[in-house]
Amino acid sequence: MRKFILPLILLIIPFFACQNNSQSNYPENVKQTLTKAGDNAPELEKVLQHYSNNPEDSLKYRAACFLIGNMGEKHAWVNFELQDENKNPISFNVLDYENYEALLDAWDSLENIHGELNFKTNEYVYDYDTLTSEFLIQNIDLAFGAWLNKPWTTHLSFDEFCAYILPHRSTNEPVGNWREFFMEEYAWVLDSVSDSHNPVEAAVLINNDIRSWFRFDPRFYEHPADQSYTEMLEGKKGRCEDMTNLAIFAMRANGIAVTSDYTPYWANTGNNHAWNAILDKNGNVSIFMGAEANPGEYELTNRWAKVYRKTYAAQKPSLVDASGKPVDSLPAYINRSYYTDVTAEYGDVSDVHVNLDASDENIAYICVFNSGEWKAIHWAEIQNGEAVFTDMARDIVYLPAYYHNKEILPAGNPFILDVDGNMYSLSAEDEIVTLMIGETTYRTTFATTDNVRLDELKSDVTYELFFWNDDWVLFEEKVYEGKELHFDNLSKNAVYWLKAKDGREEERIFTINEAGNPKFW
Repeated sequence: MRKFILPLILLIIPFFACQNNSQSNYPENVKQTLTKAGDNAPELEKVLQHYSNNPEDSLKYRAACFLIGNMGEKHAWVNFELQDENKNPISFNVLDYENYEALLDAWDSLENIHGELNFKTNEYVYDYDTLTSEFLIQNIDLAFGAWLNKPWTTHLSFDEFCAYILPHRSTNEPVGNWREFFMEEYAWVLDSVSDSHNPVEAAVLINNDIRSWFRFDPRFYEHPADQSYTEMLEGKKGRCEDMTNLAIFAMRANGIAVTSDYTPYWANTGNNHAWNAILDKNGNVSIFMGAEANPGEYELTNRWAKVYRKTYAAQKPSLVDASGKPVDSLPAYINRSYYTDVTAEYGDVSDVHVNLDASDENIAYICVFNSGEWKAIHWAEIQNGEAVFTDMARDIVYLPAYYHNKEILPAGNPFILDVDGNMYSLSAEDEIVTLMIGETTYRTTFATTDNVRLDELKSDVTYELFFWNDDWVLFEEKVYEGKELHFDNLSKNAVYWLKAKDGREEERIFTINEAGNPKFW
């Protein structure tokens, strides 16, 4: 079982002197939240006052400061709809389709009629605007009850409790009273463990029950919001984020320190992925997959370039702070401040120093190729024309880039970071070779995420061969008729992309190896 040492220093939030109910003495982040809360600020202050009035509740008071002070921009997505290019609503329900392939076919048909489709969120429900004192007090009291009364929690410090048990939400799911429900639902676990001080054993029992009734369903890839716990109890299906959230709700409600790790985008296939991480009694973190695989059983099936751990506490520095730009103008999955980098816990990494093409930007990004696009997975401040991207996984093709008007703009040549940490720049200027190719990669979905398989090209399909030169440049197109496609006068050192014309662009990029064969990335 792979185990990981928890980077506690990044997860611990300073607990300033939160000692009385005078707003002037609140930590600065609590003051900021109260200011944002406006008319709802009295509700949040009721929580602080509730615990400050009793000296025996000093830890609960600090916990209240932690929750309110780190509330930030946490919200649920509501009132979302699918819209066409002209912002007209399009009726669409993921469960109206028999399977994921049928859903994708329907989506393609709709885009042929209406143009590019995107989900638009019409309303955000912010925690600081809507949470009541009653809800927060109940959450804090129940969380403390689990921490203080379950025997498998004795190894947890207060800071670990705040990071892994106390939070009332996991991601952007609708907030609900899951804590009381799952405490009652899994009360039997305490009498069923052989080692009552082993949280992993308790987690396995809960996860075994969850995976008996909840299933991964890739149709929920096209559902734009994470589900509430009540939606998951009713529908019993969801995507990986739902599965990790469900495990978090059930286990945190019972004092088991669980969170979620994620990769923004896979480096060798499409989509992204989230999974769970549990803090064991020895202070190590082990990974598992809610509703699918227990600690000791779970392995990541694809290439990760970056791995981040979700946190409730805001982390510094954040991309928003460094860039000076609003959240919505920055790349998804790395634009929030509620995560910490744990890539080095998963394998060999290197700090990558990149000299960049001239630009007025102060932030550079490093990208992987995913579902037909270069997508940003990490950022760095630019100093003297150079960016240093920390803890990058090896044996991956990367592209340095800028992000402007929500578009990836290349900031230099793509490069390979090899298994030894060496960098090799890739450009269309090198010795000429011939390529014979009769197979490519195809996207396949199983085990809660997208995967990749190698298979023969499809007969009578027109394939387009592109090479990268600050953009994808069409080299030649040919129809596959059962024999390898033959391409002459190619640069050995370039990055290529062979894709079916008018297809879904899920084929992987490749370079040409020493034997003149494609090496897919």
